[in-house]
Amino acid sequence: MSRSLDRLYDMLPVVQRMRDAERDYPLRALLRVINEQVNLVEEDIDRMYENWFIETCEDWVVPYIGDLIGYRPVHAAGDAAAGAAPSPSRNRVWIPRREVANTLALRRRKGGVALLEPLAAAVAGWPARAVEFYTLLAWRQHLDHLRLDRARGVDLRDGAALDLIGGPFDTSARSVDVRRIGSSRRVGRHNIASVGVFLWRLKVYSVSHAPAYCVESAGAECYTFNVLGHDTPLYTLARPDCAPEHSAAERDLPVPIRRRALEERLETRPPRTQAVAGLYGAGKSLLIYAPGWPNKHAPQPVPRESVVPADLSDWTYRAPPGVVAVDPVRGRMVFPVGQAPKRGVWVDYHAAFSADMGGGEYARPLSQPLVFAFYPVCKDRPGAGVFETIGAALAQWRADQQALGAPPEDLSELPVSELAQWRAARLRLRAAVIEIGDSSAYSERIDIELAASESLQIRAANRARPVIRLLDYLAQRADGFTVSGRRASRFTLDGVIVTGRGMRILGPERGDGDRVADQGGDDGAGPDDLCDVTLRHVTLVPGWALDCDCDPRRPNEASLELLYTSARVRIEHSIIGGIEVAADEVQTDPVDIAISDSIVDATGGERGALGAPDLSLAFARLSICRSTVIGTVATHAIGLAENTIFTGPVTVGRRQHGCLRYCYVAPGSRTPRRHRCQPEAAVQAAFERARDAAATANQAAPDPGALDALRARETDRVNPRFTSTRYGHPAYCQLARDCAAEIARGADDESEMGAFHGLFQPQREANLRARLEEYTPAGMDVGILFAN
Repeated sequence: MSRSLDRLYDMLPVVQRMRDAERDYPLRALLRVINEQVNLVEEDIDRMYENWFIETCEDWVVPYIGDLIGYRPVHAAGDAAAGAAPSPSRNRVWIPRREVANTLALRRRKGGVALLEPLAAAVAGWPARAVEFYTLLAWRQHLDHLRLDRARGVDLRDGAALDLIGGPFDTSARSVDVRRIGSSRRVGRHNIASVGVFLWRLKVYSVSHAPAYCVESAGAECYTFNVLGHDTPLYTLARPDCAPEHSAAERDLPVPIRRRALEERLETRPPRTQAVAGLYGAGKSLLIYAPGWPNKHAPQPVPRESVVPADLSDWTYRAPPGVVAVDPVRGRMVFPVGQAPKRGVWVDYHAAFSADMGGGEYARPLSQPLVFAFYPVCKDRPGAGVFETIGAALAQWRADQQALGAPPEDLSELPVSELAQWRAARLRLRAAVIEIGDSSAYSERIDIELAASESLQIRAANRARPVIRLLDYLAQRADGFTVSGRRASRFTLDGVIVTGRGMRILGPERGDGDRVADQGGDDGAGPDDLCDVTLRHVTLVPGWALDCDCDPRRPNEASLELLYTSARVRIEHSIIGGIEVAADEVQTDPVDIAISDSIVDATGGERGALGAPDLSLAFARLSICRSTVIGTVATHAIGLAENTIFTGPVTVGRRQHGCLRYCYVAPGSRTPRRHRCQPEAAVQAAFERARDAAATANQAAPDPGALDALRARETDRVNPRFTSTRYGHPAYCQLARDCAAEIARGADDESEMGAFHGLFQPQREANLRARLEEYTPAGMDVGILFAN
């Protein structure tokens, strides 16, 4: 709370304040000093009152309140006082405020299976469904005491039941599985004492009123929901039922939409189908807009009576007239042949991913200069002062600068007020923020040249997902997203997806157009080049563009090119392709590149994630933290690399500088000194165990051949395994469940290595396992099963 420093002074009589004003306010100055201490005392009293309540207390008070009710932290989750600096996501794991707040309510319901679902949400933050597997066991029933709600044999004519076999919503009868569901080796399911808690780790993200992509190679009537043109499984917008006795159903959880789940069969003659009302419609899981289709005055959005679920795996399905076929499993739709929409197609849908990374409709912090000129861009909601293209906003910024004009040679001729206004306007126009307010696609060529000390930020509005499509406009030169600038200029790209081409950061030019590496500015104070470039929550599509099956179209092309520039490059919470650096190693210093909480994907382990055009070392100093790198890295130096996975070999020119800590580094890499890196740490631990075992048995030390075999076995075991390494898949770069513990819990704070380190999934799982043992019904064996 902000309290005025003149509160005590304002309580004085007017005559005292008048006398104080006559003496240049000495009394007011004294009372302000006293008032500062009064404010501190009052704020401390307010804070002490707030610390009585779990909802408003400070983080350090949470364990004390938990101790009052007998709450005990889980030691397997780590120590809140150790490791990395605090962060909101870290505090939610180490300081379980929500779990402490719900402890008493959970204990009152202790022993019931219905408790396990809200317990998982409170402890781990994952949606859950608890399944009592004994209810699915096949058994002979007495004819006089039938229980029709119990599991039964599979009806081969029931396609919906067949879709659910093996999943959390399976209703078919099973024989007994004697393996324990909590086993650390081979997990069983269907037993009398088994209760499974299915968890969904992927988060669901909305895409609102975005253009669909026309797959012209398949036909003018064929579309994908994702504007990037690849298959995207559609997910349910979960609306959980908070009733304590309610067990989570399919529509209450963030699950992929099945074709039959989207289908509603009508009892008509002949029988027909349409989209089910619970999933299709405004504010629901998906919606389609096709202006002017099937006729000029057709209602929009497309009504669910005109939407039919279908299997569009090979694009051979032919939709009936006036009907659009939708495949939610692949994220495709087909209009009738000869009846394709003439004014385009827009869609609302939901897709899944692991974390808030890259471009997407999620809340993210926005930052900008203190003083700046603001230019909104939006295609969906045009209006006064709103531009329809990014190029129009850039042109208006330059026009405003030209309209301001230069000051007169003799500034003393201007009145003081006009001079102040002119300086304020010039300061404001030095920095510009272009904010894109919708999730449309902007197909335009962007070429930015910044003057000295200028700052430009192109960003998406909060909860917007704009896409910049770079097309092949010019045959005589390279197209792309180019940025160049003069001394002390800055550029920021935030919350945007770039596809079709890469992004090029250009250094200063000579008069003949050739790039020079590093020349002094106009005043000789520094290089006449960009100061820094920041990519925050950005996606530079790996391979430039994707096919329907998520294969990159240009796998050998870099997504970010640094051409003879000295700009510092920062990449945060982003997904990008390969980085290529061209520099003059004689006249310049290495380029500084800092990457954090990001994925650098060269589309293959043998391709270059960071390198130079001539396949030599990139002349760059790399700092990388909590990231996943798919491809090789060849750079001049690495200042610091921590909690990072390098799937390809790393080659560093200057090994005497820098350090790698708590990283996975592919065998055969040439790096600076390493600390607790894999697979060396796992191999060394295996060697020590083998020697200790030999010494205990009074045997000779293992021979070199046995040690080589042990090294190869451990190296293969610790090799990182991912659910998917193709951008566009929901589980992209997610560590597989069978990934070695040295990777899954190998970071400096015992979280996972890689780009999703900040999710703290090992700690959340450890918390949940400990709580399940505490709240499990008597005689039951509870196990965790990850649905994705």
